Amino acid sequence: MSENALIIKWKNFIQTDASSGIILVLASLLALVLANSPFSPAYNSFLEFPVSIVLGSFEISKPLVLWINDGLMAIFFFVVGLEIKRELLYGQLASKEQVILPFLAAAAGIIFPALIYVALNYQDAIAMNGWAIPSATDIAFALGLFIIFGKYLPPSLKIFLLSVAIIDDIGAVIIIALFYSSDLAPNSLLIASVGLLALLLFNRLELSNKTPFILVSIIVWAAVLKSGVHATLAGFAVALFIPIAKDKSESMSYQIEHSLHPWIAFFVLPVFAFSNAGVELIGTSVSQLFTPVSMGIIGGLFIGKQLGIFAACYAAIKLKLCKLPKDATWSQLYGVCLLCGVGFTMSLFIGSLAFEEQGLAYQTQVKVGVLVGSIMSGVLGAYLIKRSSDKLKIAGDKNEN
Repeated sequence: MSENALIIKWKNFIQTDASSGIILVLASLLALVLANSPFSPAYNSFLEFPVSIVLGSFEISKPLVLWINDGLMAIFFFVVGLEIKRELLYGQLASKEQVILPFLAAAAGIIFPALIYVALNYQDAIAMNGWAIPSATDIAFALGLFIIFGKYLPPSLKIFLLSVAIIDDIGAVIIIALFYSSDLAPNSLLIASVGLLALLLFNRLELSNKTPFILVSIIVWAAVLKSGVHATLAGFAVALFIPIAKDKSESMSYQIEHSLHPWIAFFVLPVFAFSNAGVELIGTSVSQLFTPVSMGIIGGLFIGKQLGIFAACYAAIKLKLCKLPKDATWSQLYGVCLLCGVGFTMSLFIGSLAFEEQGLAYQTQVKVGVLVGSIMSGVLGAYLIKRSSDKLKIAGDKNEN
């Protein structure tokens, strides 16, 4: 195969919605292989490599893995914020009729997994810090599976899945702000607030140059990092002050989101997965892996997500608060509810916050729970939507004949 043909195939691949999910899988598998191979010391040394930025008396010094979790993921949450703002103003969440079903589904998809986790860990005060881990949905993975296996399903189900994941992200931001921020530094918060006010002023003045927004956003991120509030929230907050317009050609928000999306899909999230999915299984017993923490996460993702989301949808539709997604069936909707149990990157991220001070033992339990729960949800969800999709394809072929 010629070099040009390979380039064309690569371009076609990265332009598909499923490609980011596939790359996430490969990054995670690579992390698992390295963590359980003779290269494990090198893998761990890479993650713990110290990186420092010093400007006069101001200094940020962290191991590389925390730069990834606090820095790169702040960019991810920035893009999430831009996307949520666009959907709330002009998109799928702009009207009451469009938002009722995914809102109720996402709320139940946060509450039910948390209850299952709490039921298994309520006697352990430290373990209780992880109650929010199974409440997250990984939009890249879930959407990738839907696109790969649900090719012939109604488009309304894809919109429903996207809407639930977007509202789920809002919930994750609120949870991180309220429950995973501590030891607040007033001076740093004041600097961050002044920075946000400056961004608001830039917005009101209708500045079209992105440079002032970028420079102030970096200052806000650094201030939030030093404040005790988790740094990823800076990305989300900054996104709310970026100018937006309905006409995409005139919208700074859309232009930035569009330019950053490939970096998020093919760099930020894969690097995060590579840095956080490596679970060392060699020499570890089953009893050490399947603890109340890991079982709470598995139960939350695999049982809590599907049960909560489907029950909320069923109740809302039967009470005539809303309708089934257009042209969809209950079985198809149930398959999508299962896909919402793929927590992966978001669950791993919340887990890294929940047990940041507890060391390797808890982080291993988190990784096992997230990986097993996400795989179970993804495999069963993919099977159900593929079966439904194949039935629609067969029916369509018969009608054509």
